[in-house]
Amino acid sequence: PVAAQASFEGSISSFYKATATLEAEKEATVLARASGMVKELAAEEGDFVEAGGRLLIIDNGEYGLRVQQAVARTANLRSRFERMEAMKAEELSTEEEFEAARSDLASAEADEGLARLNLSYTTVRAPFSGRVTTRLVDVGQNLSLGTSLFVMADFSPLLARVHVPSREFNKLRKDQFVDLVLDSSQDRLQGRITLISPIIDPLSGTIKLTVEVTEYPANTRPGDFAEVQIVTERRDGVVLVPRSAVITDKGETVVYVVASEGDQDLAERRVVTVGFTDD
Repeated sequence: PVAAQASFEGSISSFYKATATLEAEKEATVLARASGMVKELAAEEGDFVEAGGRLLIIDNGEYGLRVQQAVARTANLRSRFERMEAMKAEELSTEEEFEAARSDLASAEADEGLARLNLSYTTVRAPFSGRVTTRLVDVGQNLSLGTSLFVMADFSPLLARVHVPSREFNKLRKDQFVDLVLDSSQDRLQGRITLISPIIDPLSGTIKLTVEVTEYPANTRPGDFAEVQIVTERRDGVVLVPRSAVITDKGETVVYVVASEGDQDLAERRVVTVGFTDD
């Protein structure tokens, strides 16, 4: 049996295909900005935390006392400054004494602000909205400045970084849509080119593209592999036939066309020139 299918006019594109790893748009390691013992964990691996949300609390007794000391010193020097201000108005103090009182008050206020800032660091907060991918400390652990506490990542959107040959540069544009196929599930996604590098890598002769994927299945994670298909050229109003209908015969590219002769349908051999091919 021979099957026939009608050809038709339509559009077809050429693609540049590459493999890329999906990455989180933002990823950061959260570090301790205060020393002390971990008093409470407010987030765990896999939790979604809003920007500014609590991740961890460090025992802050010492920092609280430092704030109280700074507040008391500021209050004392403010009273002294106010007295010197009144005395200066009555010409009972010198300009040097007045300026010294004002300078001491300003220094005390700065010390109080620094003490309050250090106290605020005992509550570790998320730098951006995202998921906790790694927790690196436990309750009761003593921390020093710069200790790594959590790794956070923002999964929305996911990014794919693709390197394409420089000869394709003039065929690409920002905001161009891109097709992706996930290696793990074969799900088809659509992305958008958000960045095109202004330079060509001299070692590989390629240009880096950043593709942003905003919609994807819930089980998609950074680290997934995806085949990226980027349209480099589109042709409209061309004759399209099934790829399986095109064969190579005696060095020629051939299709067979249904031709009628009397009451019989015959297969007529036609040599063709093939343009773009897709799936």
